[in-house]
Amino acid sequence: QIKILPDLRQVFIEDRLLNLTPKEFNLLMYFTANKNRVITKESIIDHFWDSDFEQSASYDLIYTHIKNLRHKLLDSSGIDYIKTIYGIGYKLSEN
Repeated sequence: QIKILPDLRQVFIEDRLLNLTPKEFNLLMYFTANKNRVITKESIIDHFWDSDFEQSASYDLIYTHIKNLRHKLLDSSGIDYIKTIYGIGYKLSEN
């Protein structure tokens, strides 16, 4: 189970503190605010990066940050919380 302390910007899984970058923390907060909803890549770009940012480069940034966040969550819990919805985006799920 993921426990988030937003004011302290800390995330725990099974009482273990995760070492997240600011962008990873913000992504996780965005995912938890939209739990069990499909979040498009475009909405992630709009939420986190400037609109004039080159879209293909933005996708690479999204893939990198989500891959790193997914890896940290998986290593700590053994659960892949971030599901890829092929061709659309991502969804945070505890199943």
